[in-house]
Amino acid sequence: MSILRNDQVPFILMVILTLAAIVLFWPVMDMVLLAASLAVVLLPLHHRISQHVRPILSAALVTIVVIGAGGIVLWGTLTIFASNATTLTGMFSAIATWINDPDTSFSVFGMTLNKASFISLLNTGNLMFTGYGETLINNLKLIIFKAFIFFFTLFILLLRGEELKKRMTEHMPASLNTFVNRLSDVTVDTLYAVYVVQVAIAVLTFFIALPVFYLLGYGNILFYSFFAAFCELIPILGASIAFLLIGAYALAIGDIQGVIILFVFGYLGVSCLPEIFVRPVLIGRRVKINPVIMFIGIVGGILTMGLAGFVLGPVLVVLLITSYRLYVQDRKENTDIPIS
Repeated sequence: MSILRNDQVPFILMVILTLAAIVLFWPVMDMVLLAASLAVVLLPLHHRISQHVRPILSAALVTIVVIGAGGIVLWGTLTIFASNATTLTGMFSAIATWINDPDTSFSVFGMTLNKASFISLLNTGNLMFTGYGETLINNLKLIIFKAFIFFFTLFILLLRGEELKKRMTEHMPASLNTFVNRLSDVTVDTLYAVYVVQVAIAVLTFFIALPVFYLLGYGNILFYSFFAAFCELIPILGASIAFLLIGAYALAIGDIQGVIILFVFGYLGVSCLPEIFVRPVLIGRRVKINPVIMFIGIVGGILTMGLAGFVLGPVLVVLLITSYRLYVQDRKENTDIPIS
């Protein structure tokens, strides 16, 4: 007796080849995964536009709009950082001078950390926020290649994503096909929630950071608030990076009151509160998952998979829990069927 049916062989072969491709192209898989998740979110827009024009033109138009929007955001961000480079450079310089001072001892704060490690982190941060031009030039080929992978994947999946899904599912066993279709809706809901909430949290961070930096009294209120919002928008950074950096600067210049303000109202209030309560609650409410579990999925995904984990972490958690719920529901329904 054959273990596999003939119609199951193409599906199994496709899964094996897909896994092999993921392993082989892992260095760029973050762009593929992010593009795929964004394509899912943008598919309704593609469907609306494709009612009036050919699908290939619709997919191209949506992709061009994403490229344009990304370019505008990038240009605006670089312009803001360039116009405030002096502020950031002075901040990094003051912190470095304070750390290199022989009288500075971290043991006062209960820490036995190497000063060289802090200087290395400062240099990395300085290069990221003020020396981004050199960083972009040194990594230009990789950046262009990853950008091409991202936008090409986005275009292809907008154009052929549903057809590809249909071809994949038509070779699945009937029971598995039904199960996958039942998971599709919750996956889409999760992706919508992740992207919408990410932008909403960044905007919220900007506005609630304004009174904190006004109270701090260092000036540049709009820039500092934008800096915190920008860090919050980047999943692998978070607004806490901005408040820790500015807090270190306040400590370096001896402003203890500023350190307290930044820690209590900035780090705890503006950074931690939305991450611990607002984000998990908003995403969890959309997909009906406990906020604590969503928080674990978000943080765990970022820590283990980097930028792609920001999307994959919550999605995998939701899929795991939803799969368990469907399994329990099916078992219950099968158990309740009366025996004739």
